[in-house]
Amino acid sequence: MNPIKLRKALETFLIEDIGDQDLTSDSIFPREQLGTGLFIVKEAGVLSGLSIIKETYHLLDSEVEVELHFNDGDKIEKQTVIAKVYGSVRSILSGERVILNLLQRMSGIATMTNHCAEALNDPSISICDTRKTMPGLRMFDKYAVTSGGGKNHRNGLYDGVMIKDNHISYCGSITQAVEKARAALGHMIKIEVETENKSEVLEAVDAEADVIMFDNRSPEEVKEFVDLVPASIVTEASGGITLANLATYANTGVQYISLGALTHSVQALDISLQVNKGSKK
Repeated sequence: MNPIKLRKALETFLIEDIGDQDLTSDSIFPREQLGTGLFIVKEAGVLSGLSIIKETYHLLDSEVEVELHFNDGDKIEKQTVIAKVYGSVRSILSGERVILNLLQRMSGIATMTNHCAEALNDPSISICDTRKTMPGLRMFDKYAVTSGGGKNHRNGLYDGVMIKDNHISYCGSITQAVEKARAALGHMIKIEVETENKSEVLEAVDAEADVIMFDNRSPEEVKEFVDLVPASIVTEASGGITLANLATYANTGVQYISLGALTHSVQALDISLQVNKGSKK
């Protein structure tokens, strides 16, 4: 994650949560009271977002010491201590919820991405995300996908062209849409076209799209459509593909499978903060 964007996002999240002050911690604990906190994972999974612990406490209180015991992408078992912090009890508790909200969500996404890759069991096909992320959290969501072994699709509307059914309907045809986009953009921008049947695939091939997506197609259809696409064009399958049926898309020849469920239906990994008084050990 870009460190500047990360810090700015964390500042916003901390301001939202703390506001003028943490009324509870500030009224109970003096600034000089010290304590230790252990971040513990309560279930097996894949980690993502560990740097958030350091960055959050650095913003709140640079004197809080942070020890990270693992790296993003590591698989861990339940009841594992993944990080330890030592410093002002006020600071430790004030940063707890923002850290856990992000760490749990990101590790949940990384874990689901890893489950999908294992279920597919086809290294020739990459699992990737979509733009179906939580507003304000896209940077975190997409980073988490890479922690789980997946790839990122475009980050937003600004870094890749994706001509979907509504674009085609308004424009009149795949050919016209591709031609207009190509004429307006520079040579560094890729153009992807979403297709739903054989004739659309062939039209996208003739229009020389850079990427062709097979939308809501069965494994049999994906395999058939792949054979229609020259090697110079990247292929992708999306829509209606879930963890439950993902394995049926193995060996279809498609290069990417994008799954909105990686980020829009995430189940957070259970992580908590356990605190101890005084001792740094």
